[in-house]
Amino acid sequence: MSGQDAFEMPSHVGRAVRYAQERKAEDISVLDLRHISSATDFFVIVTGRSDIQVRAIADHILDSARGDGNRPDHVEGLKEGRWVLLDYIDYVVHIFHPAVRDFYRLEALWGDARSVVIGDEAGP
Repeated sequence: MSGQDAFEMPSHVGRAVRYAQERKAEDISVLDLRHISSATDFFVIVTGRSDIQVRAIADHILDSARGDGNRPDHVEGLKEGRWVLLDYIDYVVHIFHPAVRDFYRLEALWGDARSVVIGDEAGP
């Protein structure tokens, strides 16, 4: 794990990261927004290499989190598979197709946030 300023992730955020890793998500970042936004506490940002993989990652996170008793308040983009947003209120998971992630550059947009980059092979 590396990043600007390491921080402790809540267990439910760490589980979302692990679920994404289980479906081979890449370029995983977690942004700590607690001191800069009232909308949510954390962003989990991951990449899937195809529309099918983006949907598979999202479905796995949804199913696994549901098994933990977590249900999203809102889901967007699942049908298209280019940018899926899973809003769990205190954290939001963004699952991107590479071109879409490059276009929106959420890490740069939220550049004031503390961030942690999770290695593809290691868990949180």
